[in-house]
Amino acid sequence: MSIIDDTLSEITDDGQSGRIRVGAIPTIAPYFLPGLLQQFASAFPLARLLVQEETTQSLLQRLTQGELDLAILALPIPAKYLEVEILFDEELLLLMPAGHPLSHKRQIKLDDIQSLPFVLLDEAHCLSDNIVSFCRQREFQPVSMEKTSQLTMVQELVTLGHGISMVPAMAQAIDKNKQRLYRSLTNPKPTRTIAAVWNPYRFQSKLLQEFRKTIHRYSATFAK
Repeated sequence: MSIIDDTLSEITDDGQSGRIRVGAIPTIAPYFLPGLLQQFASAFPLARLLVQEETTQSLLQRLTQGELDLAILALPIPAKYLEVEILFDEELLLLMPAGHPLSHKRQIKLDDIQSLPFVLLDEAHCLSDNIVSFCRQREFQPVSMEKTSQLTMVQELVTLGHGISMVPAMAQAIDKNKQRLYRSLTNPKPTRTIAAVWNPYRFQSKLLQEFRKTIHRYSATFAK
């Protein structure tokens, strides 16, 4: 979007109608965006919400170039010229197939899973980096036996007995499959930090400001 486009948007800004281009990474978008978009559409029926689901790097580039108004990402990110608002910390749950030997333990620690094979997302996804970083900080290198580009495929491979994994709690919330189990790790629990990111050097419409307020309220349902 050019400076001229920004100026025209400011002239026509009524706070009720207009376009918002929102992006999210694949491990957030299908679990967080539907409820958020529905809530915002109910309050602002004249607004047009355009969604992009891409990797962190692609979304940051679009924000910098003015091709997106806001993105929902997991920290950390290289955001030198971007505005970042932390929304909530989300637990990463241990995922295992039903009947796994660990399923009957009341408390599961990293020591219990160090020798087990992992199914992870490929390196393009920040979730994989989060998991590996968490383990390495505790002198534990996860044994990655298989990698895939979709979180749903991670879930299916775990269900088939290909290994275990760590997945966001928001993915469990909509998972109805009884053939896999989610458990919390203890001492400490792995988490990721979810944030809203935007370009402060681009025009911030009244509608976009209302959208950010809606995000803040909606995020409270995920915070623990």
